[in-house]
Amino acid sequence: MKSLKFLVAAAFVGVLLLYSGCKPKKDPGLSIEDAQLVKLSKTWKCTSATLDGSAQTGYTNFQLTVTSTAGQKTFGYTTSGRPSLSPWPASGTFTFGTDVSTQVTRDDALPITYAVTDTQLQVTFNYAGSGFGRVSQVKGNWVFTFTP
Repeated sequence: MKSLKFLVAAAFVGVLLLYSGCKPKKDPGLSIEDAQLVKLSKTWKCTSATLDGSAQTGYTNFQLTVTSTAGQKTFGYTTSGRPSLSPWPASGTFTFGTDVSTQVTRDDALPITYAVTDTQLQVTFNYAGSGFGRVSQVKGNWVFTFTP
């Protein structure tokens, strides 16, 4: 009987030692995609627009609204206040590129490089499509800077 109590106590201590060495599982947090979606998902107001290095007028009221849901690979956008000559359609979708933290592709296959913080979004792309206005005036290297 004494040895049975000893064996039970030893087994209990062994189990305690075994589990005391296990570290609790860490919360993995947001995926890279979801973290970027959180940063991107808001209404962005254009503060500057350049085409081939020249400042463009008409973007004072331009806004880009990005909408998404966690876990999505494709997410939507709408624009408002865009001038009649613009490389931006009224709405569409984005998907993440190879580097999720700096690349998206618009649904018209336009690759866009972006940099986003809580206070600024900058998008850069070379637009060569048929355009949403007169083509000759929207083709080229665009840089848009936005704030929330």
